[in-house]
Amino acid sequence: MKYIGLVSDTHSYFGEDVNKYLRQCDEIWHAGDIGDLHTLDAYRSIQPTRAVFGNIDGHEVRIDSEEYLVFEVENVKILMIHIGGYPGRYTPKAKELIRRYKPDIFISGHSHILKIMPDKSNDLLHMNPGACGVKGFHAVRTIILFTLENGKIDNVRVVEFDKRKGE
Repeated sequence: MKYIGLVSDTHSYFGEDVNKYLRQCDEIWHAGDIGDLHTLDAYRSIQPTRAVFGNIDGHEVRIDSEEYLVFEVENVKILMIHIGGYPGRYTPKAKELIRRYKPDIFISGHSHILKIMPDKSNDLLHMNPGACGVKGFHAVRTIILFTLENGKIDNVRVVEFDKRKGE
C-alpha cells in the first residue's frame, strides 16, 4: 500500500500547515505551478516527489521536472499533466495522452478548483487537487490524500486550509 499526497499550484509555497500532512505520505505528487526550484527541492526533502511543471514555472523547474508523467504505483496507471481540463472538457493534449496511455487516474492542476470525478467514457478517475499555495484567485487551499493498493484507490480525503493563514 502507498499513501499519496497530491498537490498543485503551490506558487512557491511550502508551509508547515500543508507539510504536516505530506510528511505522513509515502510519495508526494505535484501537478504543476510549483513556483521555483527551491520549492520543488523543499517538497522533495520531506518525501519522494513526482512533479510536472506548470505554465508559471521557469527554466530551472522545467529542466528538473516533466511536461507530463505516466507511471504505475500499486498496479494503478497514472497520467499527470498541469493543464489538462476535466471529463468532457479535456485539452487536445490531454485527450491524446489519455487515448495513448489509458490511465486509471488522470491528474491535472491549473484551474485552482478541486475536482474528483469519474470519466466513464475513458474508464478513469479524474483528480485535480485545487491549489495549496497562497497566491491566486481560490478562496480555500486544498490537497488530496489517498491510498493505492492492489489496483485500487481508497481512503480519499480532501484537506482544506484557510487561504489567509498560509505559514
